[in-house]
Amino acid sequence: MRVTEAPAQSAVRQAVEAPGRQVGAEAAPAIETSHLTKRYGTFVAVDDLNLTVREGEVFGLLGPNGAGKTTTILMLLGLTEPSAGQARVLGHDPTREPLEVKRLVGYLPDAVGFYDDLTARENLLFTADLNQIPRAVARERIDALLDRVGLGEVKDKKAGQFSRGMRQRLGIADVLVKNPRLIILDEPTIGLDPDGTRALLDLIRRLSLEDHITVLVSSHLLDQVQRICDRVGIFVKGKLVAAGPIASLGAQLAAGEPLVVEVQVAERPQAAAQALATLPGVAGVECSGDTLVVRCVEDVRAAIAHAAVPFGLLALRARGYSLEDIYLRYFR
Repeated sequence: MRVTEAPAQSAVRQAVEAPGRQVGAEAAPAIETSHLTKRYGTFVAVDDLNLTVREGEVFGLLGPNGAGKTTTILMLLGLTEPSAGQARVLGHDPTREPLEVKRLVGYLPDAVGFYDDLTARENLLFTADLNQIPRAVARERIDALLDRVGLGEVKDKKAGQFSRGMRQRLGIADVLVKNPRLIILDEPTIGLDPDGTRALLDLIRRLSLEDHITVLVSSHLLDQVQRICDRVGIFVKGKLVAAGPIASLGAQLAAGEPLVVEVQVAERPQAAAQALATLPGVAGVECSGDTLVVRCVEDVRAAIAHAAVPFGLLALRARGYSLEDIYLRYFR
């Protein structure tokens, strides 16, 4: 017999648990930078960057266009030299050992380039040849990769006939040909429709969970970063102004401020408001339709969730803890 969780128990659990996977602090660093800086004349593109990305996690570099994300990626790949500071990628210095870094790292730029007159399989075979992978090994690996990214049925179709979403998936297969330990994706969903975006994000997440590949994603799209990343780093004008799990970043911002919890119930919101107002640690409750705004003097979300279950608890969130709230606070 399969035992399922009761709806009320599930609602309480989801309300009080922090979302996202926790990557242990003991995990080895895949990327480390120390005071990494890049100047172009008097313009500072990346300013004194100190960053650690652990092996096996999905890390999001979040910031507007021009914030320094792509310049950081180019330095990590050894494609441009830093003006000051240093970086280590999987134990190697990208400036002194660029070929070693490229052997271990797969990179998908924001504009994916393929030979349009070659098929999907032929494009990947070309990449395999460049990486000195034996043809027999490459053919088997490429067919498996194309199946995995959903292109198995069109592997003999020319890349010039592919849609933007298909080219992005082919790009993922391309970076995986050499079995990298780390992949870096620069704005991977630009130009994709919602279905294509969802499919690509799911694929990226599976690569981390199933293959234990470290993933660094650069993006300015908050909802996508929040969906797949274990931790995020927020870039503003070349500076990394904050880094960590989304929940901890929200807690840092909210330190010293009253905790405000929004509770949505299915029935009798006025009665629910009265019940929540009697809880220790609750300073006040405002009711607006089926949503209750609870102001707390301490973190009593678990008690609030349990008290709201009899009224049909639908949702519970701490105001100011979303990635959008965090990003806007730092950006401003």
